[in-house]
Amino acid sequence: MFTRLRLQLSPMFIKLIPGIGGFIAILLCSLLGDFARTSLLMAPFGASCVIAFALPQSPLAQPRSLIGGHVLSTLVGLCALTAFGVHAWSLALAVGAAITLMQLTRTLHPPAGADPLLVMLTGAGWSFLLTPVLLGAALIVLVACGYHRATKAHYPTKWW
Repeated sequence: MFTRLRLQLSPMFIKLIPGIGGFIAILLCSLLGDFARTSLLMAPFGASCVIAFALPQSPLAQPRSLIGGHVLSTLVGLCALTAFGVHAWSLALAVGAAITLMQLTRTLHPPAGADPLLVMLTGAGWSFLLTPVLLGAALIVLVACGYHRATKAHYPTKWW
């Protein structure tokens, strides 16, 4: 009877595992950011955790895409903000350019498509590229690596 009960609970537990991973990643980003007196969080990281923890085999979840997509898209947003300011057309141009560049560089990561909007609408400075973007994305990847190792999942499938 216990074996049957365990088998019935197993699929539910498996569905909880990605949520636990996302919890750990965001908690660590928040706590380490507080400790370092800097932000290691931004809204698109929540969506990145969905991909990194629920779809670890996806090309979109791999370190190259997760880190590279966020860094590249943020860089596009910062360049657009500096060059053009905030206008409907410059917001659209920045998102379109970020998508195109992620495709060309094989760093496609859908949550990163929000980064140019975030940068431009908040007026973020160039330091935003380091914190929270680069350090926060790298921390999510490191947590995903440790977490998936602990849960016996193969992640990443490739680093580069």
